[in-house]
Amino acid sequence: MNDQHTDNSPDRILVNKVLSGNTDAFAIIIKNTEGLVAQVVYKMIPNNEDRKDIAQDVYLKAFHQLQQFRFQSKLSTWIARIAYNTCLNYLEKKRLFFPPYAPAAGEDAEDPLEVLSNQQLDNLTSETEKLFSQKELAAILQAAIEQLPPLYRLLIILFHNQELSYIEIAQITQLPGGTIKSYLSRARKTLRDNLLLTYKKEAL
Repeated sequence: MNDQHTDNSPDRILVNKVLSGNTDAFAIIIKNTEGLVAQVVYKMIPNNEDRKDIAQDVYLKAFHQLQQFRFQSKLSTWIARIAYNTCLNYLEKKRLFFPPYAPAAGEDAEDPLEVLSNQQLDNLTSETEKLFSQKELAAILQAAIEQLPPLYRLLIILFHNQELSYIEIAQITQLPGGTIKSYLSRARKTLRDNLLLTYKKEAL
């Protein structure tokens, strides 16, 4: 992949400073990426006590591997990939399972009649504001997302909350773009079905 960053890009400037011994620059990298890393770790790791240790391990790895970063993606995406792989390694050691959920044979992943679209998901709160306060709506949606299978939960958060592209999510999870689209479609459908079951179709 060609380098799409200029020599004066913020990522390159920060990386060069860190590699030159400027630890304050790495603190800036942590500040710029800790939200994304936290989302990955919290959606993948069930044990709250281990999450902080894993996040620290992620940045320790990022610091020591920084000279290997080739600017073929955003720095935040590269660090999120380290977070994803670190979580997978943790789960493997604990003999826990973070399963993929493949589309059923013959399923149309983009069927607008069955799948909650991006726009519908993003506008879900405005559709139900007559019944719930904004704070209640956010809590309802978040609770519904937390009930999804782990991989669905992670993809929903990366795509909708973090607003990452399919390419960026693929760089983090190392899943094919088509697979990510299919998983996201199934995740939205599951989320929609759960919400309809809980709050009735008339409320949505």
